[in-house]
Amino acid sequence: MQITERTIAEFHYTLTNDADEVLDSSRDREPMRYLHGANSIVSGLEQEMEGKQAGDKFQVEVAPEDGYGPRVEQLVQNVPRSAFEGIDEIAPGMRFRAETQQGPVTVTVTEVGDEEVTVDGNHPLAGETLHFDIEVVSVREATEDEVEHGHAHDEDGEHAEH
Repeated sequence: MQITERTIAEFHYTLTNDADEVLDSSRDREPMRYLHGANSIVSGLEQEMEGKQAGDKFQVEVAPEDGYGPRVEQLVQNVPRSAFEGIDEIAPGMRFRAETQQGPVTVTVTEVGDEEVTVDGNHPLAGETLHFDIEVVSVREATEDEVEHGHAHDEDGEHAEH
């Protein structure tokens, strides 16, 4: 069976950047499972998964526009330290959910000063070319429940977490 709309695919991946540094991998855990066509993985990878079947192994290079988007410098902002009231320790790398006029955004602390904290609202992989090494493990038809909910379920009918 090939990966097409309304199929559930399981695959192992290793994700590297342009410097060939491993950013993430499923090789030592359960394979990633997703509903094809539900936009639950980056679009550049989903496009390349189309038509593949169990046992296929391939490499994919995904440009930022088809991955996590380009970096947007306006999403890097200095905010008053008082915005973190009630949080004793603030350190670079910490992530927070911020409420904006466009809705909630996850920001990462990049610098901590005495009066201000610099936060970055870009996805950590924004602006990066993504290099995937893929091995398709299985492909099956999605259940009506999975199609309705827009994501893969585990064998017990629960949402598959990854």
